[in-house]
Amino acid sequence: MSVFERIKKLSEKRGISLQKVAEDNDFSSNLIYRWKKSDPKGKDLAKIADYFHVTTDYILGLTDNPSIPTSTDKRRLTWRDLGQSYGGDDPVPDDFQSLVDSLAEGYFKSHPELRKKNNDD
Repeated sequence: MSVFERIKKLSEKRGISLQKVAEDNDFSSNLIYRWKKSDPKGKDLAKIADYFHVTTDYILGLTDNPSIPTSTDKRRLTWRDLGQSYGGDDPVPDDFQSLVDSLAEGYFKSHPELRKKNNDD
């Protein structure tokens, strides 16, 4: 699904015309329609994402999850993070997550210089 198609889908879901979306974001009336053939500028993409309360990754088609993570959300490891495309963006099961957390903790205990390096950033 293209950027234009995602924006159109979001506007239809909310019962808003694309012309109204453009107007509400101080865009020219045809700008969104031009995104059928060209990519939006980053700042325009960010405005649209903010307008619909979704992530830019969702609009770009990098994820099918439109939700904006909150700062209190712990990022879950996904199958795609592990290079396993068959599981996609679904989080790994809790018991598998615990296993990965334990492995990472053990690795950092064996390599404390890495923990210090990350804490300095």
